[in-house]
Amino acid sequence: MDYSEITKQSEKELNELLAQKNGELKDLRFSAHSGQLKQVHKIKLVKRNIAKILTSLTTLKTKK
Repeated sequence: MDYSEITKQSEKELNELLAQKNGELKDLRFSAHSGQLKQVHKIKLVKRNIAKILTSLTTLKTKK
């Protein structure tokens, strides 16, 4: 997910997306710990997406 896509979304959509990505990260961590996840790089990608969402949310809040 590109940062330009994230910045076009509203605050409500970003909060929903953040909750979704946090759940996805939790599932990936459990899968990796149990040995079921073979593509552990996905954890890093999800964490980056969460950081992008949080950055966008902070930018929206400071503009108000």
